Amino acid sequence: MAEILVERIEEYGLSKKDRPKTLFSKVGIVGCGSVGQSIALMISQKELEVIFIELSEEKISHALVMMEKELDHMIEHWGMTPGEKRSILSRIKGYIGYEHLKGCDLVIETIKSKTREQRVICRKEVFKNIEKYVAPDTIIATNSSTIVITELSSELEHKERCVSLHFLTSIPGSKMIEVVRGLYTSDEAFEKVNIFVKMLGKTSISVEESPGLISVRMFVSIINEACDIMMEGVGSKQDIDTTMRIGFGLPLGPFELADKVGLDKVLRYMENLYSEFGDKKFKSSPVIKKLVRAHQYGRATGKGFYDYDESGRKIS
Repeated sequence: MAEILVERIEEYGLSKKDRPKTLFSKVGIVGCGSVGQSIALMISQKELEVIFIELSEEKISHALVMMEKELDHMIEHWGMTPGEKRSILSRIKGYIGYEHLKGCDLVIETIKSKTREQRVICRKEVFKNIEKYVAPDTIIATNSSTIVITELSSELEHKERCVSLHFLTSIPGSKMIEVVRGLYTSDEAFEKVNIFVKMLGKTSISVEESPGLISVRMFVSIINEACDIMMEGVGSKQDIDTTMRIGFGLPLGPFELADKVGLDKVLRYMENLYSEFGDKKFKSSPVIKKLVRAHQYGRATGKGFYDYDESGRKIS
């Protein structure tokens, strides 16, 4: 009886050696709070694997629960199917320990810290820990908009692969990402990051290195001016927000947007910019300071410029 030869279909494809490597297939995120969660979901929806690093199993579980809730919200509004939700979550994994970042093509730092000194020291330490485990050509990025990438990357062995990659996660439907090259950033790293932004379906905005970039400098200036207008009695917070929404077509007014971003974060932005530039336009309004001292940060706490219910819907 003649021997039957069984040929594997893989033999007709490219060998593993000859197969082209995907430029981005696995992305790491260090710090998975609300910002990190938004970025993780955004990336996973483009069928890329996401590895995020947190400090404890409790924080990992919390991040996964919050991401699932966000996807459930999208399903309720007909923006996603249950099958798509399962697929997105299957590509997101959380771990403790930087060694799990091995094999990532890009790692984005999204940690949260209170003072500027802490922000710089902690982020530099994060960058060093990332570099211990990733390949020399892995891009290391920060989502910070007020700390310059040159300062954060100054103590690394491969400074040329570092960039700022600022996602506007608090702005509904934002279609752009600010990309900043530092003093050491190579053309290759900068070009790769711009390709990554296009993969996410976003517009890349090239920004010269400067604290606050474009978005945050404009954002905090508008909020401060809105506070001044309200304090002078020119208009109520409702009328100011309505003017910007209906008059200028913005999705949220300045007070609504400040509550969504978080007044504690807004205050940190302002303090850092005022420290950098010394310009009064960046000096935080006493209204914002008063609310932050009372731990009324906006939607996250249920109270800020406005009051919110448990689902984050404005009630007054």
